[in-house]
Amino acid sequence: MHSASDALFKTLADPTRRAIFERLSRHGEQTVRVLTDHAGVSQPAVSKHLGVLKLAGLVRDRREGRQTHYRAEPQGLAPLIDWISLYGAFWRDRFDRLEALLNRMDQ
Repeated sequence: MHSASDALFKTLADPTRRAIFERLSRHGEQTVRVLTDHAGVSQPAVSKHLGVLKLAGLVRDRREGRQTHYRAEPQGLAPLIDWISLYGAFWRDRFDRLEALLNRMDQ
């Protein structure tokens, strides 16, 4: 696995980070304060998780006055989608072979 994929998997392995990313994906851009209210962890912890998500390319931020707004970057999931696609093709091929074998056994 490549380092970009490794970083992405490690980032998404944490349930709090996944929850933050999912919230941003579903509800759009949000401030750290709003995210903290829903995260169940402290504001410094949310900020740390957002930093990790940002390094992994899963969120972007923008400053507006004293507040920082974050939004999800779904294209950051590309390495995960590529990985899943690889195994999707693998299993489709295996199931096709199994189906062909079962059809030959039926005849």
